[in-house]
Amino acid sequence: MDHRALDLLSRTPLVDGHNDLPWALRRLAGPDPAAAVAGTDLAAGLPALQTDLPRLRAGRVGVQFWSVYVPCSFAGADAVTAVLEQVELVHRLTERYPDDLGLATTADEAAAAFAGGRVGSLLGAEGGHCIGGSLGVLSALRRLGVRYLTLTHNLNTDWADSATDEPVHGGLSDFGREVVREMNRIGMVVDLSHVAATTMRDALATTTAPVLFTHSSCRTVTDHPRNVPDDVLGALAPNGGVCMVTFVPRFVSAAVAEWDVALQAAMTDAGIDHRDLRARDAFAASWAGPPCPEATLADVVAHVEHAREVAGVDHIGIGGDFDGTRELPVGLEDVSRYPALFAALLERGWSEDDCAKLAGRNALRVLRAAEEAAA
Repeated sequence: MDHRALDLLSRTPLVDGHNDLPWALRRLAGPDPAAAVAGTDLAAGLPALQTDLPRLRAGRVGVQFWSVYVPCSFAGADAVTAVLEQVELVHRLTERYPDDLGLATTADEAAAAFAGGRVGSLLGAEGGHCIGGSLGVLSALRRLGVRYLTLTHNLNTDWADSATDEPVHGGLSDFGREVVREMNRIGMVVDLSHVAATTMRDALATTTAPVLFTHSSCRTVTDHPRNVPDDVLGALAPNGGVCMVTFVPRFVSAAVAEWDVALQAAMTDAGIDHRDLRARDAFAASWAGPPCPEATLADVVAHVEHAREVAGVDHIGIGGDFDGTRELPVGLEDVSRYPALFAALLERGWSEDDCAKLAGRNALRVLRAAEEAAA
């Protein structure tokens, strides 16, 4: 391992935009937050998952946005209940491991936790359906410490089109634009991962604060609808926003994306919705089709470098999506592997200053801008 990467990440907080550990814990122990936290020991290590405290330390993760995710199968009051349960789960995690995880609601609090030797723990809500169509619920989540909302997940909401659903609104509806304006007012970051390109453009035209893509890669490098087109990447500089490149194999590898298209066709023939993550994993495990190709760390590097070229070095970050995907690129198998990515970039001639921007400086700037816009 390049000692420069370890040294860099000891001085600069690595801010990861998206980790699904809270939902993984819920899947292991059920919806009760107390049971989910008590049912595992993050300090001892969880080899069945991709995230635990020893590996967060080894990976030099300095600040983590924990996803308080709600599947699209939850709707209305059920979705609101589930997101509140997930918020409570993260709060309980930080209470159980106070020497390792420091709950943060601002950029300064996250940086202070890192300076104190803990992982700054921020919350991000994934899936706009979790607000139940209510600006009041949106504001309540902000009061509970949620710092971003991903406008959709794999299906459209009543007010925004998803990247992986049939378009209904042509982007954002009038209420969707109202959601974006309210997020600006209360200091909640607009997360454009998962949304349709039309929704990305509508949101950028509406927002007065910088946006994040908390776990998306580049459409030009891998032609997948979850990735960001070049025109949108180019719009991040005037907006001040950041694309946090993700590691999900079908988003970073053209070969895996092509395999996934074949998997989707087989699932459709079987009458199963490919957008249902649990159903997808179960079907893939028993599918008689070809084996899934492997993505690699080099694939991720290609996306990071393309995003730097098109958006600019001040508008890139990292959002691994650990414990939100079963498979990961070779070389980036769990949260302990972040230094390997930065070592590869340094070896390719990236400056330490540019690596520091990618690692977390850019993402914290967006968070501070949201706070200042709401002040």
